[in-house]
Amino acid sequence: MERLQKVIANSGYTSRRKAEDLITRGQVKVNGKIINELGVKVHSTDIIEVEGNVLAKNERKVYYLLNKPRGVICSVHDDKNRKTVVSLIPCEERIYPVGRLDYDTTGLLLLTNDGILANKLMHPKNKIEKTYIAKIEGILTPSEFYHLKKGIVIEGREVIPTHLKIRKTNEENSSQIVEISIIEGRNHIIKKIFESFHHPVSKLKREAYAFLSLGNLQSGEYRQLTLKEVKKLYNL
Repeated sequence: MERLQKVIANSGYTSRRKAEDLITRGQVKVNGKIINELGVKVHSTDIIEVEGNVLAKNERKVYYLLNKPRGVICSVHDDKNRKTVVSLIPCEERIYPVGRLDYDTTGLLLLTNDGILANKLMHPKNKIEKTYIAKIEGILTPSEFYHLKKGIVIEGREVIPTHLKIRKTNEENSSQIVEISIIEGRNHIIKKIFESFHHPVSKLKREAYAFLSLGNLQSGEYRQLTLKEVKKLYNL
């Protein structure tokens, strides 16, 4: 038996924190009975309803790697009717993104209905490395580059890139293409890093997530992960 909020989160319906909120607000039923207390444990045979939706049992687990285009929301649905990453992948299973990329950020994004793996990948203790290509305004000075490489403090916490490289410098329009890898998962962290040096990010793309890369995928294209890749993600 497992805690109700964990079962809901692992189903892919929502996060564990949101599941706890739904439980305390009386939006969850188990075998037709409203449950509004945290800590209740359920059996695999129990029928669980969340906001009137019955959670699917024994759903086939699927895993996708998407090259997210600019102007697409990292969400299952959007109240402003904007295009979501889920709408780009036609499948019967209820999938959702692992983590987030900003509306104007492109690149590698994982989507799945495997809540256990998703929670594992997003947990800070597992320190998943992510590699980004940032186009910044202005040019990093040697001092700024080495300062960043050594690590900087953003909102009270230190960020140390695991990899940092200048890919291209354009003196004519005063811009630079920078490759940076981090294990951070905070919102807008790459943009905040460069803004702290007064170099706003004009374009941002995630090129790699752990050992996974975009390969030949064009913007908006996707592929399913292989069994070997899924096992490797579980072992990170």
